[in-house]
Amino acid sequence: MNNGCNRWQAINQLHLVLSATILLIFCFSFLGTGWITSAAQIPEIQQRGYLTIAVKDNLRPLGFRDANGNLQGLEIDLAQRLAVDLLGKPNAVKLQPVANRDRLSVVLNNKVDFAIARVTATESRSRLVSLSVPYYFDGSYVVVKDTAIQQINDLAKRKIAVLNNSSTIADVRYYVPNAELVGVNSYEEGRSQIESNTVAAFAADASVLSGWVQQYPQYRLLPTKLSTAPLSVVMPKGLQYDDLRRQVNEAIARYLAEGWLKQRAQYWGLP
Repeated sequence: MNNGCNRWQAINQLHLVLSATILLIFCFSFLGTGWITSAAQIPEIQQRGYLTIAVKDNLRPLGFRDANGNLQGLEIDLAQRLAVDLLGKPNAVKLQPVANRDRLSVVLNNKVDFAIARVTATESRSRLVSLSVPYYFDGSYVVVKDTAIQQINDLAKRKIAVLNNSSTIADVRYYVPNAELVGVNSYEEGRSQIESNTVAAFAADASVLSGWVQQYPQYRLLPTKLSTAPLSVVMPKGLQYDDLRRQVNEAIARYLAEGWLKQRAQYWGLP
């Protein structure tokens, strides 16, 4: 009899241990994300009265701070315009600056409603998040300082800096097959190479190089666009967010049809 009681006590204790373990695993699976709440749907956003949008604050001219510390740029304009369409007022938005490495995770972890932070639409990213219709077509351009260089062909047999392991390498090889490519690890290193006349040009994304031209008048973008890369708004996946995605996509499509996005891109000096 005592053996039977001991056996049942052991089984009950084992059940308690297993239940506690399962509960701990369940809890830690949420704590690991840092967030337990879910991304907001349209009714909740309307009740809350504002959007939360991740943006860049150090990338002129898409999203950067002016002399007074205020956020501005093409993507800031888009965020405020979407606030008007979704909530009726441009100031109904909280902008959250985000690092490049966190542009998708803030949406995946439900820290923001969506992100407008120079995210190129790719197939691999579309498996994780929903990507809007493109609001701007970025792409590779070449920036130079030497006024004698007017066209891409003028760079034949010259040195061109490119970011290591970037897709721009193939673009430059196609347009200037006999140029000598010099790998750099950052945009700042690329600018340093041009400034010291170590290279004649630097090939990279127009959305970054346009900011250079605005900050440093001695630089110019050559007219040839080497590649095209669509920039999209990052939104959460799931049927519950269908209305949010539909409203954002319809709004961007309307801005494109009306020419508003083109006008704002030109205003911010984007090619």
